[in-house]
Amino acid sequence: MDWEQILLGEEELDFLIEVGLRTFIMYISLLIALKALGKRGVKQLSIFELVIIIGFGSAAGDPMFYKDVGILNAVVVFLVVIMLYKITTFLVTKSEYVDKLIEGEPLCLIQDGVFSLANFDKEILGYDEFFSEMRQQSVSHLGQVEQAIIEVSGNVSIYYYEDSEVKYGLPILPKLYAERSKHILTGGMHSCSFCGYTEEIEPTDKHICKTCGKDEWVRSINKKRVV
Repeated sequence: MDWEQILLGEEELDFLIEVGLRTFIMYISLLIALKALGKRGVKQLSIFELVIIIGFGSAAGDPMFYKDVGILNAVVVFLVVIMLYKITTFLVTKSEYVDKLIEGEPLCLIQDGVFSLANFDKEILGYDEFFSEMRQQSVSHLGQVEQAIIEVSGNVSIYYYEDSEVKYGLPILPKLYAERSKHILTGGMHSCSFCGYTEEIEPTDKHICKTCGKDEWVRSINKKRVV
């Protein structure tokens, strides 16, 4: 096994010093470029801004360790991307259409304890991921939620019912949600596992949801939030 080939590839040992220098220069260039953007934390980045960050990383990576890639090439990429970013942000501030096209817009995913299915279909967001996000904000069932809105940043804003107004809703705790069934064995309040619509149902082998047409149900709960 040729360890020299594995560790150094086709380059000489002296090239490691050049790699260190190139990395230092690109690191400083990245800091300057990101400072020029004057942007927010990664959690708040829009899709457009995330693409820019990835582009910066790609442009900076090659000059760090490829001898035949000049540093000035990456610097030109940085300058062009920054210029395009400034132009785009200017257009976003001047045009509502461009703003929605690039940044997107907030969508209401839950209204009065029931999924807004038309808006939910617009987002590539699975139930497990969404339920996890809500559980982290101390939600145990949809009956506690007046509205849930997914922001353009990807964060979920939740507006709760007062304790006195909490109603029966679809449980999102894993153990309870896993007990969904098409057969109603015990009468009482049940929630559609697909849309969250809740109603009182007598024992039956099959019951169709009035909102979405599905027939799988979970026994509802109406516990108050504990924070």
